[in-house]
Amino acid sequence: MSYARREEDGKDIIVFVTKEDSDRAFSSKSDSQVSTKDESSSDLESSQKAAYNPETGEINWDCPCLGGMTKPPCGETFKAAFSCFVYSTTEPKGIDCIEQFQAMQSCFREYPDIYGAELADDDDESAAAPKADSKASTDQ
Repeated sequence: MSYARREEDGKDIIVFVTKEDSDRAFSSKSDSQVSTKDESSSDLESSQKAAYNPETGEINWDCPCLGGMTKPPCGETFKAAFSCFVYSTTEPKGIDCIEQFQAMQSCFREYPDIYGAELADDDDESAAAPKADSKASTDQ
């Protein structure tokens, strides 16, 4: 499961959560935290807030939480990568989606005026990532 939101500074943040983390978060809600609104209006609101509905297995591409990611020019590559991740059953989740995410990043690079913030976030994360290969090669 994932969600996206826009920060006050205009940057989008996409957060990926495992099914176990999601289940744990929803099952830990106490009864006092559950809204007493009419169930049908509550369902409508939650379906508009979440990009993926595990009960129906559908992705809500109109969810505001996805921001403009579903729109052209890279909307279709984003949808392919996001769908792959959501429906992935491999461990770790989404490992079978690398090609789709690489295609999405390539598309983002073709349109830096539109997706510059996403590219900058990727560059920041890759710079902060530890170099696991260098340690492994010295241990042998």
